[in-house]
Amino acid sequence: MQALVDAERAARDAADDEGEQEPEQTLLEQMGGLSGLIYSSLPVLVFVPVNSLRGLTAAIWASLGVAAAILVWRLVRRGPIQPAISGFLGVGVCAFIAYRMGEAKGFFLFGIYASLVYGGVFLMSLVVRWPLAGVIWGALNGHGTEWRSDKRVMRLYDIATAVWAVVFVARYLVQNYLYDANSTGLLAVARIAMGWPLTAVAALVTFWAVRKAGHLPSSSAKAPESAG
Repeated sequence: MQALVDAERAARDAADDEGEQEPEQTLLEQMGGLSGLIYSSLPVLVFVPVNSLRGLTAAIWASLGVAAAILVWRLVRRGPIQPAISGFLGVGVCAFIAYRMGEAKGFFLFGIYASLVYGGVFLMSLVVRWPLAGVIWGALNGHGTEWRSDKRVMRLYDIATAVWAVVFVARYLVQNYLYDANSTGLLAVARIAMGWPLTAVAALVTFWAVRKAGHLPSSSAKAPESAG
């Protein structure tokens, strides 16, 4: 969901600059830049080897320590802290589940079932003809739901919603298989490889659908007029 908000901000930033910028660059900035993508992967990268070398308890504290250090570093550098806060809370939940289960693979359980829930919600929105990508974007930008009467716009939002559904379902299927196979190391690889990269792809498709539908934020719509 947050990626849709990121895409909205990306569109506003593009309008403010009065120029055509690549959506990939703006989305990357909203994620905290390249350093933000690296930081989001560090707790997982630390958890797996520490668990193998020193055990589950040490791995839990190590991942929490890394997440906390990233948050402090962001505060000191006055960089974007929202990704760091979200990351710290997420690591905390995952660490708690792993602690309660007494198994390293429990660290990944929350993300696996969160993907299942999100995938199911996006798929159901297609079935009931309320594509969630359009509903969320309309709520964020005041477009309402009148666009549902336009078949072309509905198709655009169907595509965007379907991409989100595929991303979440793919995450669930792959990671749940690795979870059942007790492949903690591969779970970490899948978690990183199917995380931000796939989210960025889905957000870009949503941005494309919104632009094609003519539903960019009002500031973006005014930019061409001011240029003329």
